[in-house]
Amino acid sequence: MSTYEDRLKALREELASRKLTGFVVPLTDEHMSEYVGAYAQRLAWLTGFQGSAGSAVVMPEEAAIFTDGRYTIQVREQVDGEHWEYVSVPGTSIAEWLGDHADNGARIGYDPWLHTRQWVQSAEKALAEKGAELVAVDTNPIDAIWPDKPMPSAAKLIVHEDRFAGKTSAEKRQDMADAMAEKDVDAAVLAALDSIAWTLNVRGADVDHTPVALAYAIVHKDATADLYVEPDKMDDDVLRHLGNGVRVHARGAFKGALAEFKGKKVIADPERAVSAIFQALDDAGATIVSEQEPAVLPKAIKNAVELQGARDSHERDGAALVHFLHWLSLEAPKGGVTEISAARRLQQFREESELLRDLSFDAISGAGPHAAIPHYRVTEESSIPLEMDQIYLVDSGGQYPDGTTDVTRTVIIGTPTAEMRDRFTRVLKGHIALATAVFPKGTRGSQLDSFARQYLWQAGLDYMHGTGHGVGSFLGVHEGPQRISAANYPGSGWDEPLHAGMILSNEPGYYKAGEYGIRIENLVAIEEREIDGGEAVMLGFETLTFAPIDHKLIDASMLTPAEIDWVNGYHADVVAKIGPHLDDATAAWLGEVCAPLDG
Repeated sequence: MSTYEDRLKALREELASRKLTGFVVPLTDEHMSEYVGAYAQRLAWLTGFQGSAGSAVVMPEEAAIFTDGRYTIQVREQVDGEHWEYVSVPGTSIAEWLGDHADNGARIGYDPWLHTRQWVQSAEKALAEKGAELVAVDTNPIDAIWPDKPMPSAAKLIVHEDRFAGKTSAEKRQDMADAMAEKDVDAAVLAALDSIAWTLNVRGADVDHTPVALAYAIVHKDATADLYVEPDKMDDDVLRHLGNGVRVHARGAFKGALAEFKGKKVIADPERAVSAIFQALDDAGATIVSEQEPAVLPKAIKNAVELQGARDSHERDGAALVHFLHWLSLEAPKGGVTEISAARRLQQFREESELLRDLSFDAISGAGPHAAIPHYRVTEESSIPLEMDQIYLVDSGGQYPDGTTDVTRTVIIGTPTAEMRDRFTRVLKGHIALATAVFPKGTRGSQLDSFARQYLWQAGLDYMHGTGHGVGSFLGVHEGPQRISAANYPGSGWDEPLHAGMILSNEPGYYKAGEYGIRIENLVAIEEREIDGGEAVMLGFETLTFAPIDHKLIDASMLTPAEIDWVNGYHADVVAKIGPHLDDATAAWLGEVCAPLDG
């Protein structure tokens, strides 16, 4: 089908043949993943939208695409407004939109392997109030009209060595079994791909930039587990690694296995297990314990080996980024550098370490107006040159066996305007406020979010994304349950108390549509802090990312003495940690751009 209009028409015809009035198209897979394999990119195939979060609803005469504030500009560039209504979330939910637009007697289809039970219940309620019905489909109608739909990845699993994991799979499963015993639970379903990878100390290559494998797992109270994965994806090394404590089955056997839990108590995660899993357990007569997968929190709280791996991988990654920034400082003013050529050159610098396994996401390489799109994704078609007196923003990261990185730097090619320096300095002040925060154990990320926004708010400004997300250990660059975000910003569903050992991003920003964007992002690890005379257990942040912050964009007159000390101290650390990894010319350049600010 040559056009997105043709695809929309074909879907409407397919829905009509199934006697459905509409259909909901989320951007996820059977594991509620944020990033999904090519086979699950149904939203992109149908609409052209290339963002990493969104959904759509198709009705006989209407179609709507739902995105949050990160994609306000991008969705309008990529999706035809003649055929699609743009709807902003969380201002309007899909359930609310369906309740407003469905007629009495309407039958709205959904794929129960692509939605949570909570979503199903809310949509059912909204439709019932209009006399309409939510209908689970046996097969996804988009798959029926997608003629060249990719097959799921056939990549083999690999062993994630204990020297990187810091704990064996048997030890992790025993910890889970002990926790289940305390709750008198028989088993726990692991549906999230990163939970399975972490628990079994395996990795995969089934999702771009996220080293996970398409599988399901069930961990039992005796510390054994069942892994459901395509047999061709396993080799002898992985089987030996898993040992007798893990039984391996075909992935297609998973649903049938759920039918065997009659009379058993089974944990199923309401955020990570799809509606179909809950329904299968209900049909089996199991007692469902609706709570977080037992791998989620232990995975988020890094052990000492994982934390050291994060430090080591960030030094390696920081050296690659500094080499890139030095190269950019020389080449961009000459002309000829484009967004896509810059992103490719940065990847080449990362690859020189010979330890890079993948990028942790497609680099956000944005010049001028494209920098104002928080999750801009450069393509051959969209790429523009880097021009003088223009801001360039690059948000990128790498996947290494010992850690996952994610860093954003904003630089000026030429000379900034006074407004650019003002906005950049306000973002920097917010970044420093969060980096230096000290807070009691039990604090949630939502309580810290305003630390980073306060200086923008003073000028009547804000940014429409969270301030920080969790990061995995050679796993997802976005990891729950920790995050730093207030309730009125996208992605704020997680509000887990912050624990020592968690890794998060610190990334406030500012975006002026059509002109420029600014973001300063470092990763930080939570650590305990000793306070003289203090009585409470206190926490703070250890900075993991080391790369220069562009002096030309800083208005030092806006900084307090303490903030100037932080910038100077941070840059001294950058030179000390990254300098030894550099050639002489790059090291000399780094010394110049990290010279102390005058107070």
